[in-house]
Amino acid sequence: MPQAIHFISVGGSAMHNLALALQHQGYIITGSDNQIYEPSRTRLKQHSLLPDELGWFPEKITTDLDGIIVGMHAHKDNPELIKALELGLPIYSYPEFIYQQSQQKQRVVIAGSHGKTTITAMILHVMAYHKRLFDYWIGDEIDGFDATVKLTPDAPVIIIEGDEYASSPIDARPKFLHYQPHIALISGIAWDHINIYPTWDQYVDQFESLAEAMPKAGILIFDESDDMLDVIGQKDRPDITKIPYVAHPSEIVNGQTYLITKQGHKLPLQIFGDHNMKNVSGALTVCNRIGVTEDQFYEAITSFKGVAQRLEKVAENGLRILYRDFAHSPAKVEATTEAVKRQYLDRKLLAVLELYTLSSLNKVFLDQYRGTLEAADEAVVYFDAKTIQNMSISVEDIAEAFDKPNLQILTNTEDLTAYLLQKRNSDQVFLLMSSGTFSGLNLNEVSKELIQ
Repeated sequence: MPQAIHFISVGGSAMHNLALALQHQGYIITGSDNQIYEPSRTRLKQHSLLPDELGWFPEKITTDLDGIIVGMHAHKDNPELIKALELGLPIYSYPEFIYQQSQQKQRVVIAGSHGKTTITAMILHVMAYHKRLFDYWIGDEIDGFDATVKLTPDAPVIIIEGDEYASSPIDARPKFLHYQPHIALISGIAWDHINIYPTWDQYVDQFESLAEAMPKAGILIFDESDDMLDVIGQKDRPDITKIPYVAHPSEIVNGQTYLITKQGHKLPLQIFGDHNMKNVSGALTVCNRIGVTEDQFYEAITSFKGVAQRLEKVAENGLRILYRDFAHSPAKVEATTEAVKRQYLDRKLLAVLELYTLSSLNKVFLDQYRGTLEAADEAVVYFDAKTIQNMSISVEDIAEAFDKPNLQILTNTEDLTAYLLQKRNSDQVFLLMSSGTFSGLNLNEVSKELIQ
């Protein structure tokens, strides 16, 4: 008889994808949530998993269930969670459940403050290109894959993007600690999620715990150029294999980035930037350890288009070009801005950053952004004026923290749109960075006016 699993907070990005994957495997799936947005709503509805009504219904929690999977959007006082605890039902966070389903597989976990989604996507792309059998979990939808998670009984290996967020409302441990990887890659450490890890030391501790938890004969792969990671990687663990990596050799010719192989071959890429050359090197190292040769990797990587909103080209007309990027933390903002400027040295770059996350709008954290927009010829910092009313920072705090000459600070989409269009005759490259939406900015309309 198939197992019955109930999802508390089924509308989340990770949760609804896992629900669909388990339904595909034959599980009986139910779920609840108090808010479900697109695309989760449509996808759940297509598979008859959309709850009849929003809200929490403890009567759904019975001893007929084989398990509960609880998402981070639920709270400790969630009535369904309380009922499940009272009944003594097995309760899992989704990383715990994925581990339960992959104990007989080789587990590869990609972690780090930045680059983990792209590195994971590169590995998945290469494996799919060569028609390898594998399972996976990744945080964002990627080209060529119709879901963000795949769990099957047959795949010998699972590739997992592992983040440092808390696992569930009743489990504060980082998600990546649950996976118990045989191979772990850490791409870099740059303080983030200040609402969860209020100090640098607390944040770094999570990655140290991941490295220290590696099993005997495990493999730890890390970015050697990251000072903190190098310290972690060089700690005395003779029972594991440590493999450092640096940015893959490359060159830019007429705005085109080429990988340079050991044999001197030049391979055109659809991605660029020093951070992406590090991502390529990390992905290559992992692939070598799971049975993909260098030649096979190079054959596949040239067709890798990147991940949506990671240096994604929105529009181009030959004279002007518009990119958007998910960058929001200081290290990502700096790396992305530098990458675009290096790619287009002969063009004028206007970089726009939205302060959107709790960390970026925290006065204590704000100084981490100093110098991050230095590579841009002109720069704009945007935040929603309604949001800042609830925070303890001012426009003057932002200007002082970024320390960028002639920095523009804008607080509504109308002013931002007008400023961008005003610059279309003087600037050639436009870079919009945010994990939000610039308060609902219509990017398609702006790009038409700006580029065409």
